[in-house]
Amino acid sequence: MSKRTRRNHASGFKAKVALAAIKGDKTLAEIAQQFDVHPNQVTEWKRQLLERAADVFDGGVAARSANEPGLTTLHAKIGRLTLENDFLESALTKAGLLSAKK
Repeated sequence: MSKRTRRNHASGFKAKVALAAIKGDKTLAEIAQQFDVHPNQVTEWKRQLLERAADVFDGGVAARSANEPGLTTLHAKIGRLTLENDFLESALTKAGLLSAKK
């Protein structure tokens, strides 16, 4: 008995399966067999689609980006940390506490 490797499905495929489940033309077992996924997975994708359907019309990207720091903020932080590291490295080298070898 060989174990099946974990599969990663594209978001388009998940949407197609979830929409088929919402239509109600076929049973969950038939949909799962048609798309070669487990029936529990079909139910989960259907639930996720129903929960997040309003985000399509709410501007889901704006809501998601509000929780994430901006790219410019992260670049600024990287620049600041790089500058601090370079300063400390040169100061420690001059003080003889850090060898010149890397």
